[in-house]
Amino acid sequence: MLQIETPHGPAHAHLRPADRPRAALVLGHGAGGGIGAGDIVASADAALAEGLSVALVEQPYRVAGRRSPAPARQLEAAWTAVVEHLRANELAGLPLVLGGRSLGARVACRTSKDLGAAAVLCLAFPLAPPRRSKPVQSRLPELDAVEVPTLVVQGERDPFGMPPEGPRRTVARVPGDHSLRTDVEAVGAAVRAWLSLLELQH
Repeated sequence: MLQIETPHGPAHAHLRPADRPRAALVLGHGAGGGIGAGDIVASADAALAEGLSVALVEQPYRVAGRRSPAPARQLEAAWTAVVEHLRANELAGLPLVLGGRSLGARVACRTSKDLGAAAVLCLAFPLAPPRRSKPVQSRLPELDAVEVPTLVVQGERDPFGMPPEGPRRTVARVPGDHSLRTDVEAVGAAVRAWLSLLELQH
């Protein structure tokens, strides 16, 4: 485990290096959960099987023991500091697939261009908050703004909705809800199939 300093306190990066990596997958966690979530672990295993090194990132608020997420700008600043550190050191020279679960997926989407992501992996992208009395704003623009190949793995019964496919976006529907706990094998299979077809240039 690496401790990496960020503008908002230390973050942790848990590295699982591939033997001869062709790329690396950097994944962030959801708002109230950690890097031990089943869909994150399944995705990490799939990436290793496809020759990608893996870094699972714990945001500073989680490292500090808080469950409530930091504001968006703090999340993005901390994530950026971690990815830039990894790209300059432990993952140097590797194309980076950036991603995360739920809130972590949003952070990866919003920073993908500035960080030079080769691709983006979204686990349970929270398209819109579950029904409330007042209209809610869709977060689809965050997905649409991503300019590189993107995979969204979404539960068929996710109350946050089902994102549409797009020119560079593949949507894999798997059994279950937003937790993606129902069939983690399906999550891993979807991630591995997508990674196997992904052309990642050094």
